[in-house]
Amino acid sequence: MQIKISARHGDLSETTQSKIRVKAEKLTRFFERITAIEVTVNLARRDAPVVDIRVLAEHKRDFVASEQAEELMVAMDAVLHKLEQQIRKHKEKIQDRHRGPGHRQQEAPSSPEQANL
Repeated sequence: MQIKISARHGDLSETTQSKIRVKAEKLTRFFERITAIEVTVNLARRDAPVVDIRVLAEHKRDFVASEQAEELMVAMDAVLHKLEQQIRKHKEKIQDRHRGPGHRQQEAPSSPEQANL
């Protein structure tokens, strides 16, 4: 899995980038099919940075969230919470689809007499 961190209108220190990377890696606990994570930090307003995260998963499924807050790490936590909710909802939808009655589980006629009705 790749994690790409970029900044607009400023630079991020190595320690800040490592903190962001550690937090972003936690998303793999919720969904193991994540292939890449792109984090973009917009520092145009230093008093209210904006964090955008795009999570790329298998089968062309992307999760996107954005958040603005007073501090960078607060915005990072909020955007990760949004992504966590999106991923959990998607995972539940996949699991429900596999648990539900499918074409294989439909009842077949038990006797040849019922098949002719």
